[in-house]
Amino acid sequence: MTPFGHCLIMSSRTFCLSGCVLRILGTEDHIYCHSSFSQSMLCSVLEEVTGFKSECDFQFCSVCLGVLQLIYRDDKETLVKMESPNDMALVIAELVKKEGHQIDGFSLEVSIPQFILENESSLLSGMKKRYESEPWLQERLLSKCVSVKDVLKFAITKPLETLLDTKASASSFRIRLAYTHKMAFGNSVERNQGFKRRKIGTENGLQNVNDESVVANKDCSDYPTNETIAVTGRSSLKVPIDKVSEPCHLVYLCYRTHIYLCGRYLKYSRNVSQTRWIIDEERMGEASVEEIIGSNILPMCRGDNYKFHAAGREDIDVRMLGSGRPFLLEIQNARQVPSEETVKEIESKINGLENKLVGVKNLQVVGSQGWTLMREGEAEKQKQYCALVWISRPLEDEDVCSISLLNDMQILQKTPIRVLHRRSPLERKKIIYWMKIERIAESSQYFLLHLCTQAGTYIKEFVHGDFGRTQPSIGSILGCRAEILQLDVTDVKMDSE
Repeated sequence: MTPFGHCLIMSSRTFCLSGCVLRILGTEDHIYCHSSFSQSMLCSVLEEVTGFKSECDFQFCSVCLGVLQLIYRDDKETLVKMESPNDMALVIAELVKKEGHQIDGFSLEVSIPQFILENESSLLSGMKKRYESEPWLQERLLSKCVSVKDVLKFAITKPLETLLDTKASASSFRIRLAYTHKMAFGNSVERNQGFKRRKIGTENGLQNVNDESVVANKDCSDYPTNETIAVTGRSSLKVPIDKVSEPCHLVYLCYRTHIYLCGRYLKYSRNVSQTRWIIDEERMGEASVEEIIGSNILPMCRGDNYKFHAAGREDIDVRMLGSGRPFLLEIQNARQVPSEETVKEIESKINGLENKLVGVKNLQVVGSQGWTLMREGEAEKQKQYCALVWISRPLEDEDVCSISLLNDMQILQKTPIRVLHRRSPLERKKIIYWMKIERIAESSQYFLLHLCTQAGTYIKEFVHGDFGRTQPSIGSILGCRAEILQLDVTDVKMDSE
C-alpha cells in the first residue's frame, strides 16, 4: 500500500494509483465510501481499458509521476521516498526553523508539471469513450477532477499546522513545493528524440502520434496518448505516459512575500545621490539615500535583499529638506516583520548616524497599497523649492513685485541639454504655481527664489533658460542673465495624502 492507495498496472512499465483514478473521477473520499464502486470494479475497469492486470504492490504512478506516492528526487538527485505525509510535513517544519522565519500563519502552495494534467486528461478521455453509458461513470462525470495539488495539500496541511503551531491561512508567509520534471524542459526537437512520428486518420482529419504510443495503447482512437495538439491551438509536444519512468524533482521553498516600509527621507548633503551611482567603475558621491536607509532596515527584517522606490528624485547636488520626499522600501523574503517599536528604533538609528547625511520621518510598515498610493500621487504632486540665484544686474523692487504676481504660469520646456544623452527630446508643458523673492542682506545681485511647481519641472533650466529651451525663464522675465548656484527641495505635496 502507498499513502494514497493501491497501484494499478497499465502496461509492462506503466502504473496508475487507484487514488489518481478516483480523484480524476471527482471522488474526494476513499473508494470504499462509494458502495457501488468497489476496488475490484476499479481494477477490472482499468484492466478492460488498458488490457493489463492490476496488482497492489508498490509501483511508480505514471499519472501523478509519484507526487501522491511521496517519491521524488531532491536537489542532489537522490531518490527520496516518504512513508507518510507527516514525514514531508516534518521536513518542511525543519526548513522553516532552520531559516529562522517568524510566522503567525502560512499559505501552502504546490506547483506541478503541466503534463501531469495532460496525463489526467488522457486517462479520463479513455474512460469516457469506453464507459460513457455506465451509470457509475455518468455520476462521476458531473464531479470536478480533484487535483494533485489539492490532494497533497489536504494531506500535509494538518500535520504542518501541528508542527508549526499555527494555522494555514491567506498569509504573507508561503511554503511552496515546486515539482519539476526533466521531460518538461528543452525544445520540441530535444524532447522528441527517440520517437518516430507518422500520421493516422481521425474523425477530424489527420493527427500526429508516436509509433511507439500506438503499440503501447492498442486502440489509439479509444484510449488516446498524450501526443496531441493542445486544445488552445498552440502546437506543443506532449510526452506519452509509458515513456515517463522517473519521478519529479522537488524543491522545498519557504519565503515571505515582499513587505513594505514607507516614510519620507531628508537629504542634508550635496554630495549624496538618491540611489547608488557608478560611472566607469567610479562611484559618484560619498553615499546614497538608498544604501543608508536600506542597510539599516534590512538587518532588522532579516531579509534577503531590498529595493528602494521614491516619489521622484533630486540631483546629487540638491538637498531634500522640509517635509522630506516619500519613499517605499521593499524587503524581499523578510524573516521577521518589524513591530511598531522596532520601526521606531530603526528611525532613531538612521536619524542618529554620526555623518548626518540622511534622515527619515514617519517610518511605518504598510501593505502593497503603499506602493500604489505613492505611484498614483507621484504624477500629480506639487513640489516647493528654494534656489540661490545670481543675476547679471542689481535686483530692483519692481522685480520682486513682478515675480510675486506670476501665479499659475505655464512654461514650455524642451528636454534639457544636460540630460539629452539619456532622455528623449520632448517638449513638456509645466505650471509654476507661485513664486516669491527673498532678498539677501548686503547683496544686490544674489537672492533666494522660493517657488512651487508641477511635478517634473526642471528648476535649474527654469532659472537660466537653457539657451532658450525653457520659455519663459527667470532670466527672460527679468531681462538679464540668471544663474542658479544652489537648490533645495523644501516640500513634496502629494494629492494622495
